[in-house]
Amino acid sequence: MHSCGILLHITSLPDKYGIGTLGKQAYKFVDFLVKSGQEYWQLLPIGPTGFGDSPYQSYSAYAGNPLLIDLEKLIEEGLLDADDTDLQLIERKQFTDFGQLDSFRQVVLKKACKVFLDKADSTVLSDFQAFCNINNFWLEDYALFTALKKHFRNAMWTEWDDDIRLRRHDALERYAEQLAEETTCVKFIQYKFFEQYNALKKYANSKGIKLYGDMPIYVSMDSSDIWANPEMFMLDEDRRPTKVAGCPPDAFSKTGQLWGNPLYNWDYMEETGYGWWIARVEYSGRLFDLTRIDHFRGFESFYAIPYGNETAEIGEWLPGPSMKLFKAIREELGDVNLVAEDLGFLTEDVRKMLKESGFPGMNVLEFAFGGEDSNYLPHNYVRNSVVYIGTHDNDTAIGWYNSCDKETRKNAKKYMALSKKEGVNWGMIRTAYSSVSDLAVIQMQDFLGLGSEARMNIPSTIGNGNWAWRLDEKALSDKLAEKIMKYAKRYFRAPVKKKIKVKVTKKTDMTNSDE
Repeated sequence: MHSCGILLHITSLPDKYGIGTLGKQAYKFVDFLVKSGQEYWQLLPIGPTGFGDSPYQSYSAYAGNPLLIDLEKLIEEGLLDADDTDLQLIERKQFTDFGQLDSFRQVVLKKACKVFLDKADSTVLSDFQAFCNINNFWLEDYALFTALKKHFRNAMWTEWDDDIRLRRHDALERYAEQLAEETTCVKFIQYKFFEQYNALKKYANSKGIKLYGDMPIYVSMDSSDIWANPEMFMLDEDRRPTKVAGCPPDAFSKTGQLWGNPLYNWDYMEETGYGWWIARVEYSGRLFDLTRIDHFRGFESFYAIPYGNETAEIGEWLPGPSMKLFKAIREELGDVNLVAEDLGFLTEDVRKMLKESGFPGMNVLEFAFGGEDSNYLPHNYVRNSVVYIGTHDNDTAIGWYNSCDKETRKNAKKYMALSKKEGVNWGMIRTAYSSVSDLAVIQMQDFLGLGSEARMNIPSTIGNGNWAWRLDEKALSDKLAEKIMKYAKRYFRAPVKKKIKVKVTKKTDMTNSDE
């Protein structure tokens, strides 16, 4: 059965506090998805972001982003006061100001925590403690890590004092006691995040909408994951990276992409039965109905760049775990709902791994029209795949069409029968929807016909408005929903409502005669 979905990160939702949240606008978007004939809402990673504001560079592989917490809900619960001068509204903008928001949120969420601890009854406190116990395998380290970052004026953990940087036992105990109030507040914030997130997921699922999440293959160097588990990564004795992640020069960047994430020590991972990865995939399966694993090819072989290099031009390919990892995951968890981000240069070994895994791969229309018989041209697709016009790393459909070279534009126009009457964006939506791919996911910007000004991210850059684009509340109109539904129905991607057959029987002597 074919289906479709919309890619829109939570931060891009309209909200009067300067960033999209898990609040009313998220529920409204679920309703819009239903009216539009969609089955999936694709999100970017939902973890707390650090330098550069990228959701792919998070302080934790498990934690939720405090910026996404709905403050209105905390007001309703009596944890914040709407008249409090600290709760001043941030002027609504088309783009998110992450720096201003982070300072603002720290103040109000700390106040909410204090009120919660002062006023919560035993039942609520017991629920909070249960949350902490269930998530202890990551929450304890993350809470202390976050408190320590504040203590050390937001410095990377690699710059902390040696005793705590190297996690010496006496230092861990001393700081845990010294920063107990701060770590409790961090745990409270996570408690509220996941309380709100799970409520949204329950609502979406009740409406037939599945949440499609995103799992970065790597974790940030400045994260609780690496600080707490250094043995799992390629670090030297002083816990500095020896090699870091990235991509060699490609269509995105002439000098390659230098991500800078420490690489995994796959020998150690294998010796420990891939336990860390199994736990991560299991956790993702609870958060999302479907999960995209970013940079899937990195499990077969990965590009290793010497630490300290300024570009990704010099590096080497090293072997990854390949199917050993996914067999271990399957043996422990059974079948898991994963999508493999298999974009870029693929070797025969990568294709073999993808086929053996059984996971659907990805197709991107914007990669298809260079003049050759590209695998990204729809006539080469297979059913077990997800088709996009472009992902969060690509320009919008209109931006791409306007900026591509004359030959590429000519090929695209001819292949997709693009016309001004239909609109370039709608012609590309039609092409994606009419393909054989089981799932078609379109960026919200492309349904709106927006240009490059609405692009979500430019790879290998910081700033440039990356991750900051936001949706205008008035854009989600009934008229637009009807048009999207029209396309979804035409190509049999809209959910089919089953008709309930009611069997009519004749009255018998057992029927109440007074009726």
